[in-house]
Amino acid sequence: MVYPMVGIVGRPNVGKSTLFNKISGQRISIVEDKPGVTRDRIYVNTEWLGKKFVLVDTGGLEPNSDDEFFSKIRMQVETALKTVDLILFVIDAKAGLNPTDEDIANMLRRSRKKVILVLNKVDNFKEMPNSYYDSMRLGFGEPIAISASNGLGIGDLLDKVIKNIPEYIEDYDEDTIKISFIGRPNVGKSSLVNKIVGEERVIVSDIPGTTRDAIDTYFEKDDKKYVIIDTAGMRKKGKITDQIERYSVIRALAAIDKSDICILVIDATEGPTEQDTKIVGYAYENKKALIIAVNKWDLIEKSNETVNEYTKLIKEKFSFIDFVPIIFISAKTGQRLNKLFEEINDIWEEYNKRIATGILNDVINEALLINPPPADKGRPLKVYYITQYGIKPPSFAVFVNDPEIMHFSYMRFLENTIRENFGFRGVPIKMEVRKKGEK
Repeated sequence: MVYPMVGIVGRPNVGKSTLFNKISGQRISIVEDKPGVTRDRIYVNTEWLGKKFVLVDTGGLEPNSDDEFFSKIRMQVETALKTVDLILFVIDAKAGLNPTDEDIANMLRRSRKKVILVLNKVDNFKEMPNSYYDSMRLGFGEPIAISASNGLGIGDLLDKVIKNIPEYIEDYDEDTIKISFIGRPNVGKSSLVNKIVGEERVIVSDIPGTTRDAIDTYFEKDDKKYVIIDTAGMRKKGKITDQIERYSVIRALAAIDKSDICILVIDATEGPTEQDTKIVGYAYENKKALIIAVNKWDLIEKSNETVNEYTKLIKEKFSFIDFVPIIFISAKTGQRLNKLFEEINDIWEEYNKRIATGILNDVINEALLINPPPADKGRPLKVYYITQYGIKPPSFAVFVNDPEIMHFSYMRFLENTIRENFGFRGVPIKMEVRKKGEK
């Protein structure tokens, strides 16, 4: 399920980030370190009154500035306008309108996207400033007055937001296999898409970061339907030096969220890196099916042990996803691309696999006899049964006497037991522990 995106735009220093932090319900630093991708936190999943959406904070805008920074900001927002479903256009109530606000308004009108005008830094809600009335001439109707720093008017704003966005957006039917090629810039993702599709759908260049957008490419092959989401490369934190690169990270993360299968593309000449670990970690955390594709394999000098040595290197680097298949390919020559599609189809079957409760528990009960559940401070853990309650990803509920005494290591044992007996190659498994009698 893909949720609608709401973008916050406006010139510098109007309070966009303050509003972003207030809506998301917490003060978010520019960068938050966590397992997965170390990324700019200008992209957050949030909700209001049970309605979920993705909130995006953009950089400050100076559309007509000759400064290279603001030129890139303009490009960023134009890219954002292609992505978001609703725009919050923030204006500074104290400073009033200026030519930059009007230039931004012209950009937004040309986008034909829904726009909510937000008048920030309003101190007195009983007596509106002159900017309240001046802003109406921008053509977006009556503004919503707020004070983001004090949290005033935020509820009214969010009420209007959820009235102007759909429940969720699902672009393709359930039978369409949604794939994203993820990885650092310049590893050959765009070239790979072009080779697969057979035509120049995206610009291919040796300049890292050329593909700024995530481009959806739909096609059919052997009676199966696919959509490939070719993402902009994700750079290390220190290399994201301008705003449009920050936004490319947002697009990449959004593409992962939208996908069923994520293919991590590694440059064979460089090998796996720490950033690759973080990129694939984000996909793993979000329970996406995974394949590792080592590209540019035609450039590697080989011996009888080259594949085994490279495979060992990757497995050591990505030990937390040792269930993921590795394939060595070349986008340039087309080497093993047919094998790649065989893997995609096989992983898709695994991602949708269901195990009957009776068969599942026959296997689990045997495993419980071999390795009985441990006790915690004298309190014995009893595992009653396991059932699969979902697919994409395969999701299992473990029913016990007391969830608090279930140790993560025993949950890992149960997960490994399921893998050993039922496969699920290339697919993260979701495991939940529940008290017997719970639904």
